[in-house]
Amino acid sequence: MNPASDALAVEHAITSRRATRAFLPTPVDPALLHRLIEVASRAPSGTNMQPWKLRVIGPQARARLESALLAALDDPGFVQSEEYRYYPETFREPYLSRRRKVGWDLYGLLGVAKGDVAGMKRQSAANLRFFDAPVAMMLTVDRDLEIGSWIDLGMFLQSLLIAAQGHGLQSCPQAIFARFHPVVRRELAIPDSEIVVCGVAIGHADPAAPQNGLVAEREPVEGFTTWLD
Repeated sequence: MNPASDALAVEHAITSRRATRAFLPTPVDPALLHRLIEVASRAPSGTNMQPWKLRVIGPQARARLESALLAALDDPGFVQSEEYRYYPETFREPYLSRRRKVGWDLYGLLGVAKGDVAGMKRQSAANLRFFDAPVAMMLTVDRDLEIGSWIDLGMFLQSLLIAAQGHGLQSCPQAIFARFHPVVRRELAIPDSEIVVCGVAIGHADPAAPQNGLVAEREPVEGFTTWLD
């Protein structure tokens, strides 16, 4: 073991990770996927509660789920709603500017102009197809747990994404599924005692897809850190 090289490998996995929005059909070895989940399960949690619940969606269940999700997307009577509030009801600075920039940077790479409703819908459809990744997952948490367990779930999710990156796989956490939670719940037989938090796509990034060239800007350390003597 070389601590210096190990540290660089960890740093590279963290800093090279991107939200991948187009995948190749190259399959992921099931044994490797199992290992990634096992590694992620070492994430910390308060009093070792391990509150995360993960569903790996197989081909038949995925086909049913995606068909139902796309039908809901096309249904003018379907109202998208979340069981938890991911974003603030009203955005303020600096969050508004950051949100707008990354959104229009992405749509610019996709050739989707402002007001292009059809183009935005196409991207939503791709999102609901897990961006064609070979691995599709759904994360839930028990409804009666508190915000600490949500923090723990986030640490599990990040550990899973970084573990995948370390093995040469790319990923995308997907909040869109929370807005379609009745469909997800029905098709994946998720009980009412659990909240649909997000989906996860894992696989090999399509290098030819322009959207995979997006590198979201980050605030410098000085912008969010206070050093106290």
